[in-house]
Amino acid sequence: MAAMTRPLLNRRLAEFGTTIFAEMSALAARTGSINLGQGFPDTDGPEEIREAAVRALRDGRGNQYPPGPGVPELRTAIADHQRARYGLEYDPDTEVLVTAGATEAIAAALLALVGPGDEVVALEPYYDSYAACVALAGGTRVPVTLRPHEGRYVLDLDELRAAVTPRTRLLLLNTPHNPTGTVLTRAELTAVAELAVERDLLVVTDEVYEHLVFDGAEHVPIATLPGMRERTVTIGSAGKTYSFTGWKVGWTTASPELTSAVRSAKQYLTYVSSGPFQYAVAEALRLPEAYYDGLRADLQAKRDLLSEGLAQAGFEVYRPRGTYFVTTDIRPLGTGDGFAFCRSLPERAGVVAIPNAVFYDHREAGAPFVRFAFCKRTDVLEEAVSRLKRLGR
Repeated sequence: MAAMTRPLLNRRLAEFGTTIFAEMSALAARTGSINLGQGFPDTDGPEEIREAAVRALRDGRGNQYPPGPGVPELRTAIADHQRARYGLEYDPDTEVLVTAGATEAIAAALLALVGPGDEVVALEPYYDSYAACVALAGGTRVPVTLRPHEGRYVLDLDELRAAVTPRTRLLLLNTPHNPTGTVLTRAELTAVAELAVERDLLVVTDEVYEHLVFDGAEHVPIATLPGMRERTVTIGSAGKTYSFTGWKVGWTTASPELTSAVRSAKQYLTYVSSGPFQYAVAEALRLPEAYYDGLRADLQAKRDLLSEGLAQAGFEVYRPRGTYFVTTDIRPLGTGDGFAFCRSLPERAGVVAIPNAVFYDHREAGAPFVRFAFCKRTDVLEEAVSRLKRLGR
């Protein structure tokens, strides 16, 4: 058989190899290091929600294909959540779509709404699947870089406006923001909304960390702002809020027209997923406010523990106001190469982190920054902090 001359991988994905998360998690396993790289909790969520999943399995609810848009109980719970939290009214039957986690929601939204040649403006650094999904859709990503300023990452609104051209189709937002931990303010989002309305842009907003905000920060869904409900696809997820990342239950809320478009793409991805877990997540969305207060308090204490330990180890720390990641600058430790630093950190300190440069198109802008996850048990974080002190010796 003659050798193939054409590359096997679709050229739109040629720039994307194995994700950094797989590489660093494998490195953690191989070296026995504490994995503060990939963002998954090391404890399960509420016992009553696990029991709800078991009950659904035993009752035969969701063991066969669930409805394409998601089970009615979950769609209603999502609509109730948006109404109670944010005053956003959505019809569970025509404006809510359940997906296989937020990752599928992002993929379906971008595949549905972006065509070849369309530009997608995204806030850099960004979750790595954003870039891959824009590429799969044939779009062109246009990064607008969040930069550290006075202890937090900020959005340059003038740079955002300059990035929008006649070819811009869509703004891709993420707040609370992974990996920087910034929470876009109401003023920032108002300016973004005004730009979207002025230039007639669609907005896809990833809000999976909506309940993980600290220090009194306010999460403002951009869909609540004037002129935005009809042009916004809002993405949510159960994984981060309830510590069931393996269940892969996400959703979108949007106008009937946008929901129909996203569903058209979604039905050819997973079709349906997570049947019994959908019933459990419907119950999770109705947990009392005390649950969310406890979650935030627990994570804020862990944020402070890790942030203080990193500062003592010599890092410059950007203490996040949201998510469960903390970004650090490694230049005070004598290096500006995040990749090399993270690949050597397991041997030097027995800890794994993620180089932020993988979240940038402008790799040099992210080179000296490294992300750590603090969604781990307190004793694990204490041990990680103890190990990281070796760097100062």
